[in-house]
Amino acid sequence: MADIAALILPLFGLIFLGYVTARIVRQPADSLGWLNIFVIYLALPALFFKLLSRTPVEELARADFILASLLSTYSIFAIVFALSIVIRRVTIADGTIHGLAAAYGNIGYMGPSLAILAFGEKAAIPVALIFCFENIMHFTIAPLMMAISGSEKRSARSLVILIARRIVLHPFIMATFAGIFVAWLHIPVPAAPARLIDYLAQAAAPCALFAMGVTLALRPLKRIPIELSYIVPAKLILHPLLMYLAMGLVGDFDPVWIYTAVLLAALPTATNVFVLAQQYDVWVERASATVLVTTTLSVVTVSLLLYAITNGWLPADIWSGS
Repeated sequence: MADIAALILPLFGLIFLGYVTARIVRQPADSLGWLNIFVIYLALPALFFKLLSRTPVEELARADFILASLLSTYSIFAIVFALSIVIRRVTIADGTIHGLAAAYGNIGYMGPSLAILAFGEKAAIPVALIFCFENIMHFTIAPLMMAISGSEKRSARSLVILIARRIVLHPFIMATFAGIFVAWLHIPVPAAPARLIDYLAQAAAPCALFAMGVTLALRPLKRIPIELSYIVPAKLILHPLLMYLAMGLVGDFDPVWIYTAVLLAALPTATNVFVLAQQYDVWVERASATVLVTTTLSVVTVSLLLYAITNGWLPADIWSGS
């Protein structure tokens, strides 16, 4: 358990330090802007590029892995969306944010650092694949569902252009494809740019996690929404469980890939869900509460998951038992 604590506590410690610092210093929310820009546009893209540019291309062409990941994640979205519509009688717009709160994990800020620390650099490939394709789905689903609900006031043509721009121009996805391109053509990266990329990549995890802590502190929990009674277990328990079963069912993957996919599914709700809620003015305060509650509880659930993996309690392939 000491090994798990040594892995988990520094990561969640950075979130905690960001939270405490923000509560003490009490800077306005706008002051976080440049740090977020650094993380999103430079540090994390550099990390993805660095790891993927050194990866054999054949390891990136795993459609079965991508399919299993998307199937698991969007099954969770569909289940929670349906529960919200049928049981809570919410609008399509509200139900969309509920579904994303259960399916859209913190795979950008927490995912790369935690997976690579837990399983080594081999985890970078599944992290990048999951991040790239799940975000393509998120960027597509959110405006599409909001258009259906009437919250997105755009023509079909402008909606398609918006979705395409968000996918193609997202820094993480651009860096992912750039890394794949360099790996495919075996293009050597000169020493000076490579060193700059290394510096940026090393800053990704601490800056991202600190920024996440500050963000949580700037949105204090006022009340716990009733919807969290099914969103939280869906995100922290059902999502990783379904991912684990799907990975074993769909393909014969390297254990590191399976464990990485399960770990990413177990991560708390992404802060981007709150951003989307703000953008469409739907379920805003409760989206913030969901991020805070799932992040807090994930200290326990993610720790238990990693303990189960490292102690052999979770076989890589449940169907064969190995």
